[in-house]
Amino acid sequence: MRSLTAAYEVCERFHPGLLAALEELPLMAREAADSPVVEVYRRHRGAGLLVPATYGGTAAGPLEAVRVQRAIASASPSLGVATVMHHFTVAMLFRLAEAAERLTPAQLKVLSAVAGDGLLFASGWAEGRTDQNILSPSVVAERTESGYRVNGSKKPCSLSRSMDVLTASVMVPDDDGRSTLALMLIPASSPGIGTRTFWSTPVLAAAQSDEVRLTDVEVPEELVIRSTPEDHDRLDDLQTAGFTWFELLTTSAYTGAASALVAQVLAGERGNAHDRAALAVRLDAAVGLVEGTARALEDGLDGDAAVAAVLTARYATQDLLAATVDQAVEMLGGMAFIRSPEVACLASAVRALAFHPPSRASVAAELAEYFAGGPLRLS
Repeated sequence: MRSLTAAYEVCERFHPGLLAALEELPLMAREAADSPVVEVYRRHRGAGLLVPATYGGTAAGPLEAVRVQRAIASASPSLGVATVMHHFTVAMLFRLAEAAERLTPAQLKVLSAVAGDGLLFASGWAEGRTDQNILSPSVVAERTESGYRVNGSKKPCSLSRSMDVLTASVMVPDDDGRSTLALMLIPASSPGIGTRTFWSTPVLAAAQSDEVRLTDVEVPEELVIRSTPEDHDRLDDLQTAGFTWFELLTTSAYTGAASALVAQVLAGERGNAHDRAALAVRLDAAVGLVEGTARALEDGLDGDAAVAAVLTARYATQDLLAATVDQAVEMLGGMAFIRSPEVACLASAVRALAFHPPSRASVAAELAEYFAGGPLRLS
């Protein structure tokens, strides 16, 4: 399949041998809870994909990044989804590193080790609470003499067993008694950090999306990045960069998982030519949406417009992929579904795109206001 072949070529350029190493394992072994795919990824210098060259990384642009994620997720949906969490955090932090005085020397030291040492960042933004305000985490911090003492839980938290650094959104107290959003860089070896099984379904089990619990974890002030919003609801530069990369890369990863199903249909010449062409057209429309948005970001799209663009691409792609998976599974047929768990595994994995924040319903009013000419206010 041409679009997937193009993604493979880009992935091979950035991570030589990675796809071949993944394919040495059967798909169900790649997707199992005890899968080694994260360490395979680390060995092939996956951590440095979005790290600037000045920090030893490979400095992929948005278009290259979405193609790499699509290729990886076609081989292992779990790995594709898990590494999105690392990459969007890295992209966000290096965006801040480019801004004068936004990061401390201690924070920059951590970032400097990402590419060289293969550090993996777990992203602790989600907390598994239905209808939560995504900009108001429940994890809290109290001031200490040297920084903060943090308590709470992050779940699900991908890469929970392989992380080197936990990046956690936390409400921190201000001098005036109010609380504001901050991002903390917490070494995974810190006393008080533990994990507990949370992910019970076999689908995407290799993403290691379990619960990370923080009990009286001491975090020094120099590892805390504060948010500076223009008002209480409006996205600031930290949140905008994070939202943009997260939605773009997540959507691309699930498109990769769907691509693996479509590739089976085309390779097996299932159905008639008309139906195969219709299936491929629908998938490539999703690819085009994601890649078009990536190109817009490369051309300088930023701020509210960037967030709106990636959300538009995400929700439209979500609809396209749902129809694509339904058609692909039907064309592969009942015997393919019965004889191998791979079809069900891939089809179920693609459906999980709908579960990532923000849900379509939660931002419908905000997007409608934005498309009518107002500001974009996400909650």
